[in-house]
Amino acid sequence: MISVYRGLTQSSINTNRQNFPRRSLLPIKKDALWQIDNGFVLTYTYLEDGTTVALGLWGPGDVVGEPLSKMKPYQMECLTTVEATILAVDDWHQLTDTLLHHIHQAEQLMLIRSHKKVEAMLIQLLGWLSKKFGSQVEQGRLIDMRLTHEDLAGLISSTRVTITRLLGQLEQEGLIDRLSLNRIVVRQEDIWYYEI
Repeated sequence: MISVYRGLTQSSINTNRQNFPRRSLLPIKKDALWQIDNGFVLTYTYLEDGTTVALGLWGPGDVVGEPLSKMKPYQMECLTTVEATILAVDDWHQLTDTLLHHIHQAEQLMLIRSHKKVEAMLIQLLGWLSKKFGSQVEQGRLIDMRLTHEDLAGLISSTRVTITRLLGQLEQEGLIDRLSLNRIVVRQEDIWYYEI
């Protein structure tokens, strides 16, 4: 990963790396970005009535920061404990690739949210999360992000109560397994053929 830091030495990279506790906010810096080394970050804005609107979900290797968005306000919440490295925008030579990555993720979330039924949105979201962030286990793909039902609801503009009910239904139907600490195993073969 060091090759992406043009002009930075290993010791300067280590001094730019910081740890953040779960549910804390990454500091907003007008001239800097954060590269996530470990953990998961939700970027969001909120409406005048306080409604949160998820802008993206990011993990190891992803880069986030206010210079990548025109949204005001713009927040970056650590969904887990996060280790991140601060990068000066002027030194970040992969800005175009990073912007394209953000656009691609925005398009994916837009497609997921375009379904008429919350159930369909949730199934698509779980499939996307399992592909992007999941790891292969015997039963399917493990989403080990410890997303709460409220986190999932925020990603698709639903309610925690609805997500809790739908997760229970998907588990009863054998499409997912819910494990402790809000981890979910998506049974890949089954979820894509699910009749909505």
